[in-house]
Amino acid sequence: MEHRTSQRDTGPGRHRTRVGAGISVLALTGVLAACAPAQPDGQGTGTGSPSADLDGFYEQELAWEDCADYTTTDIEASLLDLAPSAECARMEVPLDYEEPEGERASVAVIRVPARGDSMGSLVYNPGGPGGSGVVGAALAFAGLAESDITERFDLVGFDPRGVGATQPAVDCYTDEEADTGVVPLGSQGTTVQFTEDDTLAIMERCAEGSGGPEVLPHLGTRDTARDMDVLRASLGEEGLTYFGQSYGTRLGSVYAEQFPDRVRAMVLDGAMSPLEGSFERRVNAYAGFQGAFDEMAAFCAAEADCPLGTDPEQATEKFQEIVRPLQDDPVPALGQELDFDDAVGGVIAGLYTTQSRPRIIEGIAEVEQGRGDALMQLIYDFGMRGPDGAWPNSTEANHAINCMDEERLTPEQGGELRESTYAHAPFMDPGVDVTDGARDGCEHWPAEPDLGFPYAEGVEGLPDTLVVSITGDPTTPHAGGIELADTLGSALLTVEGTGHGIVSLGTNECVDQAAAAYLIDLEVPEEGATCTM
Repeated sequence: MEHRTSQRDTGPGRHRTRVGAGISVLALTGVLAACAPAQPDGQGTGTGSPSADLDGFYEQELAWEDCADYTTTDIEASLLDLAPSAECARMEVPLDYEEPEGERASVAVIRVPARGDSMGSLVYNPGGPGGSGVVGAALAFAGLAESDITERFDLVGFDPRGVGATQPAVDCYTDEEADTGVVPLGSQGTTVQFTEDDTLAIMERCAEGSGGPEVLPHLGTRDTARDMDVLRASLGEEGLTYFGQSYGTRLGSVYAEQFPDRVRAMVLDGAMSPLEGSFERRVNAYAGFQGAFDEMAAFCAAEADCPLGTDPEQATEKFQEIVRPLQDDPVPALGQELDFDDAVGGVIAGLYTTQSRPRIIEGIAEVEQGRGDALMQLIYDFGMRGPDGAWPNSTEANHAINCMDEERLTPEQGGELRESTYAHAPFMDPGVDVTDGARDGCEHWPAEPDLGFPYAEGVEGLPDTLVVSITGDPTTPHAGGIELADTLGSALLTVEGTGHGIVSLGTNECVDQAAAAYLIDLEVPEEGATCTM
């Protein structure tokens, strides 16, 4: 099975997921659930033992082996070299927890042993939805190579349902189709126009490649959180010690809601608010990218030959002048074509880190000269597309997971979302009417979303947890981190600066010391604690 595009949270995908003009498939979903769905027996309350028909799953022993068969592309395989001591295993879980005797899913798990005296497992999710936890754990281990965190904990990652080496994995199109842009996934926040036939075809293609329509309803966060509890038990841990970033904060919050008394410790970095519905969160994320664009423009204005000019106040207008013509006249880019949505997507890919600002500026200047290589390369690098044209399946998994998580929008609501998007992030505005064709790519999904908004409210029996939030986060705004901390009763560590996620990077001594003190000794920072990037 081929695997392809990558997209984290609100990041760029390729193509006609076309997050060029925006957040793409983070969006894609629906009707507000009146409340969080009821949980099956033995789950959701966090009390007691799992029901007897799940005993076999909870009591399984993981058979650790070499990780050679636990990645899906050459780039992913090369990244595992960052953790040479890693070992991998497969964990069996029910595809449908309501029918534990039925079809099973096989979850890919990685464990990187502690560098010193291990006090247990730290389960890690790098974000997404759709990000590989197998690859993510290797990257985090490298970032935390000198941290007390990896000195004292075995770092454990897993590919969530539908992702990467976990089976069944979501597969909606080929690598070649990803490159040429012939298969749309999401239209929210983009210029892509959908018909009902398009959205039906999306579901049918995803079902065909992913094990059938019966698989698609079981890929949401609530099911993955239950898998994580099976993983906790299979690792021999009485309480879960967890570290999640970006989407991983949603996964952690849902686990805390379902199993509060099985949590030992939980670090939630780059937090998603559990209170915001899909529409509000997407708009706030786009607004965050506008803020990051403005900071990039100010950086550019101080440089010689800035393509956005010397006045940051005029940068959005100048950017529009450069990229809007791409709607009708794309430019050559790495053997493909860069259109308007791709150009915006390349910029968004770079806005996740301040280190990529020079690459964004180079790419914008290049478009003026009639080429799109640099911005397309930003998309490729963000999505981990290899030189051989292979993509991980992150974008497809992102779409499928969000179809079971997010609120589904009517065409009218989709049009309103696009209008609100460009009001809050005018650098993305294509200058045309985009309300037509803003259908929800999940409208024909074989099940309604089951996450429910808000979630993780009124959780009782949860021990101290820690939320880490950067004030200038471009995609999960700081306000969301404050809301998550308030909702869960967590300690909040505020980090002054710009970026998306910081704990796993190991680059900030203040943050690392606070996270390590909490994870190891359960010491939470004092109220009002702040670090600076």
